[in-house]
Amino acid sequence: MIDIHSHLLPGVDDGAQTLEDSLAMAREAVSQGIDTIVATPHHRNGKYTNPRLNVLYLVQELNFELERAEIPLTVLPGQEVRIHGDMIEELKEEVITPINIDSGYIFVELPNDQVPNYTISMLFELQRAGYIPIIVHPERNKKFIEDPNLLYQFVKSGAYTQVTAGSVAGKFGKSVQKFSHQLIEANLTHVIASDAHDTKRRGFFMKEAMREIKKKYGASYVYHFTENAYYIINGQVVAADPPERIKQKKFLKIF
Repeated sequence: MIDIHSHLLPGVDDGAQTLEDSLAMAREAVSQGIDTIVATPHHRNGKYTNPRLNVLYLVQELNFELERAEIPLTVLPGQEVRIHGDMIEELKEEVITPINIDSGYIFVELPNDQVPNYTISMLFELQRAGYIPIIVHPERNKKFIEDPNLLYQFVKSGAYTQVTAGSVAGKFGKSVQKFSHQLIEANLTHVIASDAHDTKRRGFFMKEAMREIKKKYGASYVYHFTENAYYIINGQVVAADPPERIKQKKFLKIF
């Protein structure tokens, strides 16, 4: 299994703080059935800045340590990029890296409590420059919860989204879990990933999420999401059905 979102690199953000933490997370990832993982440290979120060259170096170092520790996990480079006005310039200057360097897919993080007014134009500019934006953890964004049609417009316009495994598994509360399922049912998300920060409070939960998805929607959905992770790291076209609007009446039942 491939996990395209993690905070596995040591000492760069609010994820693993030491190499020992990284190795513990790697062992937990393997126990979850993960053999390939994308390290996506926060970049330009107001607290952490992790430019491309630093990420590439740390990924190389961590892969060396994993091999030495005989942990069967391959780490690929990426970033969780907070949306900002200089994204196109940073891509040109190779400060931002697409997932696995040349896949073309870019993680776009929005503030938890809002969607900036320029989001739609930035998503468009990224696509015009040849990149494919993936909005991370939309199920935990207050504005999307209040107005899911806003996310529908972004997906309709060509963006993809990634829902967190812990959200599907109920680790962020029942309301977030129900909204996650509504996003799945409305074809408003395309891949499930851990967003793991540690082995406990913000763990992987991939097994639990996939078990929940299989129980509720069938094995074909598990296959769909796992295949999309493969497509993303290899720069291939993501499988996606046309998005649907979440009906307001149905949506309000989560509260």
